[in-house]
Amino acid sequence: MTSSPEESPESVVRHATDNGVAWITLNRPAAMNAITPDQRERLISLFDDASADPAVGAVVLTATGKGFCAGADLRGGGRPTPGTGTSAGAGAGTSASAGTDTDTGTDSGGQERVAGDVARLIRRGAQRLIAAVLDCEKPVVAAVNGTAAGLGAHLAFACDLVLAAESARFIEVFLRRGLVPDGGGAYLLPRLVGPQRAKELMFFGDALSAAEAERIGLVNRVVPDDDLAGTAREWAERLAGGPTRAIALTKQLVNESLGADRAAAFAAEAAAQEINMTTADAREGVRAFTERRAPRYQGR
Repeated sequence: MTSSPEESPESVVRHATDNGVAWITLNRPAAMNAITPDQRERLISLFDDASADPAVGAVVLTATGKGFCAGADLRGGGRPTPGTGTSAGAGAGTSASAGTDTDTGTDSGGQERVAGDVARLIRRGAQRLIAAVLDCEKPVVAAVNGTAAGLGAHLAFACDLVLAAESARFIEVFLRRGLVPDGGGAYLLPRLVGPQRAKELMFFGDALSAAEAERIGLVNRVVPDDDLAGTAREWAERLAGGPTRAIALTKQLVNESLGADRAAAFAAEAAAQEINMTTADAREGVRAFTERRAPRYQGR
């Protein structure tokens, strides 16, 4: 396994590529892997790089320690969030409250907050991160090793496949803090579990066990904690050995399907197949079928 050069002394986001799989690991266990702005930008860059790298066929997103991700920490895990007694990263789970003082109406630098500042913060921050996962041209597997709260939960739900350790939990913390869910939550959850179930999760903010998350369709599979990394590797390497462009086009079709009418969906499907049939992998797949052998895909 070869690691990329470290971009910070803390090594807060680890990155390595092995056997066609890019492993992205959040590494701030003391802060339950709450995401700082620097981490967010590195994550976005790594997902963009994975999309463009022909040596990468799949991505695994995971974390160290007992937490997967406690949400956004726009101050790097320092200042307490008013009314919570915790740092933004340790418990807020949201990009709306982190870096702002909700009692005084000022930002973390003491400047008066004006209309549009919070929306801009969310667009440039949490929403860009979630979009980077959704738009990544390679399949992304979340290996959720512990608690995923707020933006951390949405980061997992944006992935194409979600594996969860038995000890993992998912928590929609926003309304518990008097905040509107951000980081794409109101977009992702209804598409995964339907509007009524999404409202239940968001309105009450109760911790959801891994087993219950699997039962309602938020998680693909729950595995023993010790089996999480191995199962993630197995799934990701299987994906990396598949027809990369066909997978990318399929991901795009599925992600766009719920926002399209039938005519648009059918047109997109036909166009995707037209593009895909120009790839070497499509020709190899058809040839292997006619020759009654296993295909040997090259990701091209």
